[in-house]
Amino acid sequence: MGNFQDLKVWQRAKDLAVHIYRITGKGEFNKDFSLKDQIRRASVSIPSNIAEGNDLRTDKQSVNYFYIARGSSAEVLTQAIISFEINYIDEVKFKHIENECRAISSMLTRLINVRTNK
Repeated sequence: MGNFQDLKVWQRAKDLAVHIYRITGKGEFNKDFSLKDQIRRASVSIPSNIAEGNDLRTDKQSVNYFYIARGSSAEVLTQAIISFEINYIDEVKFKHIENECRAISSMLTRLINVRTNK
């Protein structure tokens, strides 16, 4: 219902996806094709679903996509936890991903509440 690129949550989610692509293209992570592909797909799913949801006709339709984006954020966080525990990423990279996933999820919850309570 507007330009999705203006949404702060979309901007953060897009930046997180770019960050994920950069860190998964290096070191041991780059050799683990399955986990690399999974976390990349999940990270791209977040801004993609925000964009798609924002451009739909009704708030009810939009909210469904925002829930999917929030689920993808939880998926990225889970994969980051695993990546940290198997030493693919260091604590600094993990904390950044964790903070971004939590912030994005919180922003999506607020967006869902706004679109639900119109």
